[in-house]
Amino acid sequence: MSRLDFDFYESEDPVWNPALLTIPVPGIRKMVNMAATLEDVIHLSIGQPDAPTPPHVIQATVDALNAGQTGYTMDAGLPELLDALAEYYGERSGRYISPENILVTTGATEAIYLALTAVSAPGREFIVPDPSFMLYAPLIRMNGGEVKYVPTRAENHHQLDPQDVLDAIDSNTHAIILNSPSNPTGTVYPRETVETIVQEAAYRGIYVISDEVYDHLIYDKRGSDNYASVLSCCSDLDHVMVISSFSKTFSMAGMRIGWLIASQGAIRKLRRYHMFTTTVANTPCQWAGVAALKGDRSFIDETVNTYRKRRNRLVELVEQTPFLEGYVPDGAFYMFPSLPEGVNGNNVALRLLRETGVCTIAGDTFGESSRNALRFSYATSIENIERAFERIIPWMEKQDFA
Repeated sequence: MSRLDFDFYESEDPVWNPALLTIPVPGIRKMVNMAATLEDVIHLSIGQPDAPTPPHVIQATVDALNAGQTGYTMDAGLPELLDALAEYYGERSGRYISPENILVTTGATEAIYLALTAVSAPGREFIVPDPSFMLYAPLIRMNGGEVKYVPTRAENHHQLDPQDVLDAIDSNTHAIILNSPSNPTGTVYPRETVETIVQEAAYRGIYVISDEVYDHLIYDKRGSDNYASVLSCCSDLDHVMVISSFSKTFSMAGMRIGWLIASQGAIRKLRRYHMFTTTVANTPCQWAGVAALKGDRSFIDETVNTYRKRRNRLVELVEQTPFLEGYVPDGAFYMFPSLPEGVNGNNVALRLLRETGVCTIAGDTFGESSRNALRFSYATSIENIERAFERIIPWMEKQDFA
């Protein structure tokens, strides 16, 4: 880590808001920065698609630029995109979604930021799966909220037990965070899990905030057509916020177009907040989003087939690797295998990088109960995955984790 990184994250200089100290040094950035100083590194670390963006989506961006579409849109988003999203989610969820239920944001990251920081406050408790995407807990804590983790395990494919979630609810519970398919585990929650949690939360007046950015990247027999979105499991939108983006589905990560779906009352409040953060999302790329939703979507099926083959090969290689306990992830493009109990995954990740040139992400980046885990991303070619394990397997064979 550079001196600049240390100063930014660790300084207690009074000029900075103490809330910044709730933000940890990002484990992903630490590993990727270190990898940049080495030669011949194979990345199983990157969490973005490696497929090129569909040509018609790129062309829509170019056309918007050439047409002078470079000013601000309405604060809620480009009307044409809001209409397209409302139609798309209405068809997919089987319920009516109005454009007034949607806020277009600068990527899903802004949507997550708005949703969590708008409702987090001292004394409010948030139930979060462990492991989970690294943004959730710091954003909750920045505003004084408390995180109550519900651990999952590799031997159970990191499935979230709905009874564990219900048992964690108490008088201070304000919201439950869901992420299916999950980053970092690739786990897809079955409909009965989502329905049980959403229905109990609604009965108790608790928000469910659902991060669904990987909702099309599903590889089991159910497929994305039967995906259990919170939108298809709730009776109304009064206590839910659903977040997604074009980044993973359409390989548009750098174009930074996401959205948040909630009740019209919640969207009105969040629009004001949004105006004081990023104001509006990128205008030409919002037009690209319209093209993605209205144009040919065969790209999605092709991408899913590619990821499924990579997933299957990764599962085979993890099974051949000493000391790793794997499983078959059903979605996203991650696996989160466990090392033996008591083994420090951070040390293993650092040694793997330095001694073999394979970059992975340590489990403690994503929570407190998975310090003996590693995250592998298969958003890379099968050739790279196989080359990585040609280094990992013999290295693991030499270890003594007893």
